[in-house]
Amino acid sequence: MRPWWSAFNGAVFFLSLIIFAPLALAQDADPDAAKFRAISESDTMLMVPMRDGVKLATDVYLPKGDGPFPVVFVKTPYDFNKITGSSLQMAIEAIEHGYAFVVQNERGRYYSEGEWEILGRPQTDGYDAMSWIADQPWSSGKVATWGCSSTAEWQLALAAQNHPAHAAMIPMASGAGIGRVGEYYEQGNWYKGGVHQTLFTVWLYGVQQNLRPQFPEGLTQEQLQRLRKAYDLAANMPEMDWAKHMRKLPSVDWLKDADGNDGPGAALMSRKPNDAAWYEGGLYHDNEDFGVPAFWFNSWFDVSQGPNLALYNHVRNNATDKTVRDGQYVAIAPTLHCGFFRTPEHGDLVAGDLNVGNATFPYYDTIFAFLDTYLKKGRTDFHKNTPRVQFYTMGRNKWESANTWPPEDAVPMTMYLDSGGHANSVFGNGTISLSAASGSASDSFTYDPMNPVPSLGGGVCCNRGAALGGSYDQRGIEARADVLVYTSEPLAEALDVTGFIRAKLYVSSDAKDTDFTIKLVDVYADGTAYNVDDTILRARFREGYDKEVFMEEGNVYELNPTAMSTSYEFKAGHRIRVEVSSSKFPQYMRNLNTGGNNYDETEGVIARNALHHTPEYPSQIILPVRQ
Repeated sequence: MRPWWSAFNGAVFFLSLIIFAPLALAQDADPDAAKFRAISESDTMLMVPMRDGVKLATDVYLPKGDGPFPVVFVKTPYDFNKITGSSLQMAIEAIEHGYAFVVQNERGRYYSEGEWEILGRPQTDGYDAMSWIADQPWSSGKVATWGCSSTAEWQLALAAQNHPAHAAMIPMASGAGIGRVGEYYEQGNWYKGGVHQTLFTVWLYGVQQNLRPQFPEGLTQEQLQRLRKAYDLAANMPEMDWAKHMRKLPSVDWLKDADGNDGPGAALMSRKPNDAAWYEGGLYHDNEDFGVPAFWFNSWFDVSQGPNLALYNHVRNNATDKTVRDGQYVAIAPTLHCGFFRTPEHGDLVAGDLNVGNATFPYYDTIFAFLDTYLKKGRTDFHKNTPRVQFYTMGRNKWESANTWPPEDAVPMTMYLDSGGHANSVFGNGTISLSAASGSASDSFTYDPMNPVPSLGGGVCCNRGAALGGSYDQRGIEARADVLVYTSEPLAEALDVTGFIRAKLYVSSDAKDTDFTIKLVDVYADGTAYNVDDTILRARFREGYDKEVFMEEGNVYELNPTAMSTSYEFKAGHRIRVEVSSSKFPQYMRNLNTGGNNYDETEGVIARNALHHTPEYPSQIILPVRQ
């Protein structure tokens, strides 16, 4: 049923509308927009029917000249009323390479009808949209999906449907489309190690709009085109200090207290990592087949690099169709989330505060060489000329390649954590070396959820600055007594760490449940300490995400967090450092240490936690070292 304001005596009422420019493209001040108009023909505000009758707003742009054309299809929850920036450049590149460019809003977003769901029903709406595109007279019947973040994530579940027109896909930073793959039970990046990643609360603040203005049904294409020239349906949410706001309890009220609109945020927060509801929506899980050749683009400083790399390996090894297995490629850049096309062509890229050198990559050339192979006749050189895995090694600041991930020449090197009983802070005596601990010491610290360790850098996205992504000097954090710091001797020669990084921690606590974080750090000769990657595990999930097992005071437990991942060269004279603590806030929701739900609690308890490193309990980190 439509909201009561959607029609009254033939008039349309609107809430919080923003007047926009009178064309779907940026206007004359943007030379790219003028170029796009000159090289393409458009048919906009097509309302494409889905199987249940809901119609989705769709724009079609065609190269000038005779078709039919292969198609690049972008499906998005975001506003495309004005195509600008990298989206416009993507459209220009598609047209110039002889592709039709089709962009469509998910149901319940902007001019599309229906009720919105995260990922936009890829198994049904995605499938139906592919069928519609393939049937159009301007279409060759071969369709590629392409996009970054939300415009990539819906592609994964669609790929499991093996639509006959779905010839290839370019998923970029697509981790929030992955439910479960191997050891990663992140359920769309909602969790990491069973801990809620708060980015989704902030993202939903600007996106969940289930109560929204809508036009009457049945308007003509001409009427919709005319309305679109005057009205844009993008919500203009007030700015929030999210780092401050997320200190409020209970967490389940964050969106309500921020006057956020109606949507799924609170219900999603109440789900556990293996809740059956995660397997009913638009996420892709590793019990499904995968039917589409894909070129994956991932980032070292993204929220999703671990699951993305695990999914690449899963498809490469397990897809039923050999052509699909052989059609998997991946590139991993030193960028933040969706920063691929913001990489300077000349000059150095800075990820947070870390200069990673000139990381230029021929993105468009590579993408269209891949797409041409699967959507056009006669292109056969891609497989011969393109490495299976391309990755940027930070520190060395160089693009490299391999046949597998991790590279075949990466071998595990175990380093052990040790101390004289006081690894608290960078001023303590924590060490890390190739020798297993021989003493009986352990390191204790107090974790107060009302005074959590702040987050600074790492794999972050979409949280409006509440937590910064990238690499930063960690010495201010390492000065805290609730951070255990273990540092190696200076390296005699450079060490190339490339692959999945695993940790094994032996811990104890006087709380029923608490979290443990682990961070890998590169310490320069001058003492500057740049974070490389980090992970976290909620202790109650140490035996699996399908059950909760609480801790008992006096017992020591083995924790195996999900793997970190990187390609990073530690220079000669640098030191390897590992930090262990119990919080990284506000990137991860605080554990209140009660053993309760956390999200609906208003008070926490202080936990006295310990890390053990003895012959019986050899806490360690396992680095994949290239020879």
